[in-house]
Amino acid sequence: METTLIILKPDAIQRGLMGRIISRFEDKGLEVVGAKFTQISGELAATHYKDHEGKPFYEGLVSFMTSSPVLVLALKGCGAIAICRNMMGATFGSKADAGTIRGDFGVSNSFNLIHGSDSPEAAERELGLFFESGEVLEWSRMIEPWVYDMSGDTPE
Repeated sequence: METTLIILKPDAIQRGLMGRIISRFEDKGLEVVGAKFTQISGELAATHYKDHEGKPFYEGLVSFMTSSPVLVLALKGCGAIAICRNMMGATFGSKADAGTIRGDFGVSNSFNLIHGSDSPEAAERELGLFFESGEVLEWSRMIEPWVYDMSGDTPE
């Protein structure tokens, strides 16, 4: 099992899409093991997006991410990172396939609704930025036997 970070960005919050997006992840079998509705500080946004520093869109991205509350989620499941990335769709809403979060709800190339960790290393770093120790819970809804084949050594 792996845990990934998801951020529902200000546009998703302002458009009232939180419940619909969370439902998609839960319907897929992922578990919410951490959640925080928060206003991101400029310092936290700059730290989170430090890999983009110096790029033309960086200042606008930091400004956008601090403009309104966001919902930060820790989602757990087998292959959670790849599953979430596929469910999110292409970065630009105008290019995202129907059936993905961005494809169904987004049209803007700037306001793209959602962020998701892109690797196990990024997930670990990002979860550490947004959640304090103990805020990501070790619990289960007891759905794993109904979502994953548990007959072998590892769930699949």
